[in-house]
Amino acid sequence: MTIAMHLCRGNFQSTFVASGGYEPVAEILFNAITCAAISWNTTATAPAVFEPLRFVPKGKTVVLGLVTSKSGRLESKDQLKRRIEQAAKYVPLDQLCLSPQCGFASTEEGNILAEDEQWRSLK
Repeated sequence: MTIAMHLCRGNFQSTFVASGGYEPVAEILFNAITCAAISWNTTATAPAVFEPLRFVPKGKTVVLGLVTSKSGRLESKDQLKRRIEQAAKYVPLDQLCLSPQCGFASTEEGNILAEDEQWRSLK
């Protein structure tokens, strides 16, 4: 079993409750919290701010939530590859995973995208 921690910025009808970088909490987050993996949610359109990943210790996995769950806009494979390459400047590639952001429907109202758009994102 792998214990992981998901950091959520909110997921109500495709909106975020919080924004901002991870820099102020990164060192404690990656080193003081005892779990094997941390979910790191961002989007393909967000500024490339992967510098806080420099605090990730050897052996801890970072799950990059790069695939949007907020809209039907698909990220291209090239966009996703570039974002992973940016993160890999700070964390070895074998410590990185790719994932959608937090769920497609964390509340009854869901997000502003159709079911077929959700399946396209996962594909």
